[in-house]
Amino acid sequence: MNSGFKEILTLDIRQNLRSKWFWAYSLVFGGFVAVMFAMGITESQIIGFVGLSRLMVTFMQVCMVILPIYVLISTVRSVVGDRESNVMEYILSLPVSFTGYFWGKFTSKFIVVFVPVFLALLGAALWGTITNIDVPWDLFALYSGLLAAMIFCFLGISMFISSYAHSQDLAVSSAFVLWLLLVAFLDLILMGVMLKFRVNPELIISLGMLNPLQVFRTAVLVLFDPKLTVMGAASYYILDTVSRWAFIIFAIVYPIILGFVFGFLGNRHFNKSDII
Repeated sequence: MNSGFKEILTLDIRQNLRSKWFWAYSLVFGGFVAVMFAMGITESQIIGFVGLSRLMVTFMQVCMVILPIYVLISTVRSVVGDRESNVMEYILSLPVSFTGYFWGKFTSKFIVVFVPVFLALLGAALWGTITNIDVPWDLFALYSGLLAAMIFCFLGISMFISSYAHSQDLAVSSAFVLWLLLVAFLDLILMGVMLKFRVNPELIISLGMLNPLQVFRTAVLVLFDPKLTVMGAASYYILDTVSRWAFIIFAIVYPIILGFVFGFLGNRHFNKSDII
């Protein structure tokens, strides 16, 4: 893995820094935080959350909508794009291992996607400190962990798809369909299955927790509302099965494991297949 890992990591980060999409993506999150401050959202209150806590809750809800699809669409072209443009043939003619190339791409994408989001959240916390707003550093750490876990998960899935896809169009289409399925299985389809086939509700909820988007959404709600009142009857099963903190730990660890498994499988296929 060390063979060419640092070179690919550095090269990919520099390439992303030259991209207009990276700066547009960074401005979206930085601008969102600035707009939230300008609109006075830190002065509003909902279920006991006020000040910077209120802004963080809103920020996480926006991240749940934007980050997964952005990670999928921007990363899913990584391997297959280099293959189609013949860049990979040139890179791998250098002393770069397949594994070093794959994980170098993976790590650079994680840094490029996570750092702007983290800096936006950190900037809000630092501005709150300067303006004498109470900063919930415990929530800041937990939200940062949740964001990192979700990004890592979808990066693993994206790299997996990129390794198996035969064209960029197929890779992007597969990523978009996957995202639609994950969004649909948040509530709509699971509720429909339960009503139509009269499946055990506990089984439906357990299956729902396999969806990384559902796990992230529920974890954000647990931090926002410890009793999960907004989820209705499902909250009783979740909180009776595991404690609040156990679920938060699960919400961070499970997406990371899922992302690593998909990344490992993608790297394995990349090493064994005809990549040119």
